[in-house]
Amino acid sequence: MNRIRHVNRITHGDNLPLLQDMASSSVELIYIDPPFNTGKTQTRHQITTVRDEEGDRIGFQGKRYRTTRIRSTGYVDSFSDYLGFLRPRMQEAHRLLTATGSLFFHIDYREVHYCKVMLDEIFGRDCFQNEIIWAYDYGARAKQRWPGKHDNILWYTKDPEEFTFNLDACDRIAYMSPDLVGKEKAATGKTPTDVWWHTIVPTNGKEKTGYATQKPLGVLERIVKVHSNAGDLCLDFFAGSGTLGEAAAKHGRHFLLIDSSEEAVAIMEKRLARYLWPADQLEVDNRSKSEQNLILQEA
Repeated sequence: MNRIRHVNRITHGDNLPLLQDMASSSVELIYIDPPFNTGKTQTRHQITTVRDEEGDRIGFQGKRYRTTRIRSTGYVDSFSDYLGFLRPRMQEAHRLLTATGSLFFHIDYREVHYCKVMLDEIFGRDCFQNEIIWAYDYGARAKQRWPGKHDNILWYTKDPEEFTFNLDACDRIAYMSPDLVGKEKAATGKTPTDVWWHTIVPTNGKEKTGYATQKPLGVLERIVKVHSNAGDLCLDFFAGSGTLGEAAAKHGRHFLLIDSSEEAVAIMEKRLARYLWPADQLEVDNRSKSEQNLILQEA
């Protein structure tokens, strides 16, 4: 029987049974950004503005504008048994990784400690490589405690010593004191540490998709370039806006994206349309159009 490989595919559905159907050791890189269990409804509003002398906003040269909400998107981010929800999915992630593969688990301060203990149990403590801090400086500032302006990304590998790590492919960052290192080093820059300073997705930027918790492309590109090779399969089974897919495709990798939200799938299909394979290379199955996207038949 021919082997079916998932290439640049977007799938709508519950990720657990879909993961269970995949072959072991088939994925080089898994990045997931699961719900953070904030207990809130994550919402993103899309608006438009029109000139109106009685409007609620003041713009360029003091002119007033009226705000009209086009639509709102979002999801409920609350679980009664968060680790019970995650554990079987993380066990499948471990099974799916190749011998040199990596998992990047993106979470925040509320659950990171509990999630790390769970992942230590599944992967083994010796397969924990780094906790990456994604730091940003945007938005409101708390006045009763230090403002929370970072997320946590836990990096685990299938093997404690043998794993893909292409540091030379990493983007370089500026020295904080370039005068102390000389012109040549200052011009070249340096590789990042485990603290990654990167802005959130700009509210008015071209990268913005309208998805409530969209993550910046620059962070995902760094992960993809360093922790996979050209032609590798990259998987995100809480895919949201599809940022991993764009990062993978831009750098010659394949992607498989899964999400239970029809809204997220629609956003991804629009965002990633230019990376999808031609229809004549697809194997048609009985799934929905979104689930049929891009199964490449390999001899």
